[in-house]
Amino acid sequence: MPALQDEHALPGLREVRGSREAVVAAADDDGVVALRHPVSPSRIGAYTTRRSLPLGGRDVTVGTAFHPRTSRLNQKLAWGEWSGYLSAQVYADFHDIEYNAIREAVAVIDVSPLYKYVIAGPDAGRLVDRVITRDATKLAVGQVYYTPWCDERGRVIDDGTVTRRDETTYFWTAADPSSRWFSMNAHGLDVTIADVSEDVAALALQGPRAREVLEAATRQDWSDLRYFRHRRTEVGGIETDVTRTGYTGDLGYELWVDTEAAVELWDAVFEAGGPFGIRPAGIRALDVARVEAGLILIEVEYTSSRIARAAEQEYSPFEIGLGRMVDFAKADFVGRRALELEQAGGGPGRRLAGLELDWAGIEAVFAHHDLPPEVSPMVHRDPAPAFKQGRLVGRATSLTWSPTLKRMIGFASLPPYLAAPGTRVSVEWMVEGEPGKVPATVVELPFLDLPRKRA
Repeated sequence: MPALQDEHALPGLREVRGSREAVVAAADDDGVVALRHPVSPSRIGAYTTRRSLPLGGRDVTVGTAFHPRTSRLNQKLAWGEWSGYLSAQVYADFHDIEYNAIREAVAVIDVSPLYKYVIAGPDAGRLVDRVITRDATKLAVGQVYYTPWCDERGRVIDDGTVTRRDETTYFWTAADPSSRWFSMNAHGLDVTIADVSEDVAALALQGPRAREVLEAATRQDWSDLRYFRHRRTEVGGIETDVTRTGYTGDLGYELWVDTEAAVELWDAVFEAGGPFGIRPAGIRALDVARVEAGLILIEVEYTSSRIARAAEQEYSPFEIGLGRMVDFAKADFVGRRALELEQAGGGPGRRLAGLELDWAGIEAVFAHHDLPPEVSPMVHRDPAPAFKQGRLVGRATSLTWSPTLKRMIGFASLPPYLAAPGTRVSVEWMVEGEPGKVPATVVELPFLDLPRKRA
């Protein structure tokens, strides 16, 4: 999913800094948030609570299909821009409550802004296999792959999931628009590529009690749906595709439904989830959970090769922890030759590693300014320089306090000889505009590996 930016308060308004332009949002009398912004139609998911065209700077409302519910629950009007949609960053005063729902009860997260495609036809499987780095011929009906896909230079374009719904139909999710890339690689194939991003809404049901909620909502047993598997069912009488997937590293499911039925699905899930302590969760809580789970984020841990402006912004799968998903035993795929050359040349020049920052080191950089230690409750997504014996050796990203582990954790992109667990490095930490250095230890990923995720 694309990186979100924080909101900035304005008198009576909420300014949301998006990845392209600034937008200004204000709630109307009904609690529905309107944007005043000359938005590009190509970036807007276009499902709105008022279906108006975002042209000529006219007022538009840009919400997902769940916006009639999320806009009324978002007490702080804390919105971020995600692929042209308003996305709730936090619903209550503090995202800790929402994080705790993910880890201790059950939370619902609106992930509708993901791009979604249906690949169908006699050669659908051949197209999927041509694009992704994993072996699509081994993807069974009802199974889901998480996978990256690369350009011809072996640089990662995006990562997402591919679900095989039947023999000739695949459902593909992506962080960025991908239909053109899929079409370019479909030459000579009997296949159709449908962008259903506006037609399908998605809810992530995550947490240790997620299965109980799903069973209450469907009156079915879900203990037999394995990790990364798919099933079609009815939730509250609504036709819904369910995948045993998520972005939290916890027990969870993702529910995919026609946008017209989205509000009904939301209501059915919350009615079933009431006895289990269900809560809506925003992006801030999701962000902390995904870091604990060792899950990378596009535009943070890596930049899509389609928009990278410098070579150091581009990454191969082996440089961002996805090398295990490159199958050289399969048929040819885009980027294969470049990745083979990378491996033949000794492997990647950098690797993704986990970091644990020393709390005493954090205290020390604050003490230098006679200040008590303070860490943001949000994930720090901007890269921070990483050093070894005073020499710049890499960068750290997604630094965050883990409420479960009670540690400051994050990712690091480091040379392979420094990426081994136990290696000591230091990370730049800014206090009062002055950089300090905090010692850190390289650790294995993921930071948190919950058995119930796969149970």
